[in-house]
Amino acid sequence: MSDEQSPNPENQSQPDDVSSWEEVGRQFQAIGESIASAWRAAWNDEQNRARIKEMEQGLSSMASQVEQVIKDTAATPEAQQLKDEAKKAAGTAQAAFEQTAQEVRPQLISALRQVNSELQKVVDRMKSS
Repeated sequence: MSDEQSPNPENQSQPDDVSSWEEVGRQFQAIGESIASAWRAAWNDEQNRARIKEMEQGLSSMASQVEQVIKDTAATPEAQQLKDEAKKAAGTAQAAFEQTAQEVRPQLISALRQVNSELQKVVDRMKSS
């Protein structure tokens, strides 16, 4: 007997769950494409290129500083205790996340569609100027 023919209600709801998550994936893909398109449009402008390089340098500096702080503090006993507590919290958070994910999926899809639409408007404006 296949999953689709199973009398178990859980199995009957799985196709909807899968298609909803596939839609979330498609929306993330569309957002990624919009961001890439915006990035390409911004890169074609010389002033934007200079600003982007400044932003890259700032982000690189920030990442280096954060990395150094993490290395410096990771070896302390407090860090080990925090790590142990974080593992416990992660287990609890995962269970809560799984339940919440089921509840918020429709709102997430709607929000992602809206974000993608707004990003596309920005890209269109950038391309037309």
